[in-house]
Amino acid sequence: MNPNYVYAFAVGIGVVAGLRSLTAPAAVSWAAHLSWLNLHSSPLAFMGSTVAVAIFSLLAIGELIADKMPKTPRRTSLVPLLARILMGGVCGASLCASANQSLLIGALLGGTGAVIGAFGGYDIRRRLVSKLNTKDIFIAISEDLITIGLACFLISQ
Repeated sequence: MNPNYVYAFAVGIGVVAGLRSLTAPAAVSWAAHLSWLNLHSSPLAFMGSTVAVAIFSLLAIGELIADKMPKTPRRTSLVPLLARILMGGVCGASLCASANQSLLIGALLGGTGAVIGAFGGYDIRRRLVSKLNTKDIFIAISEDLITIGLACFLISQ
């Protein structure tokens, strides 16, 4: 695959992590487990293990639920943002590793995508709630579906 596509997908999976921090590693973990991504000879081979699939899947489901709770901190506050950058970096590196590209470049691109996704997603969600004069949960569920769809698209390529 053309490295430019891989790099674009690394940014994209980072955006997914910025929107929902655990959806990206759950999707990457499933892709590696199903051999859609070849991580066997990389330091990220653990992403395809049954344990990783189970843990990331359960955590991702929990995050989708927790995101709707009123006391959930903003994704742009320090700790959630750092988690998103870390997950975006791991996932971006995984996509690059599967295409025999630099893990470091993948991690940097994934982390950058996570920052874009976190701040962009937060701003768009806030604006939509305000402009549409609707409850946040309706926009949040739509955001969940878009995030899951984007993750599936990126890992299937």
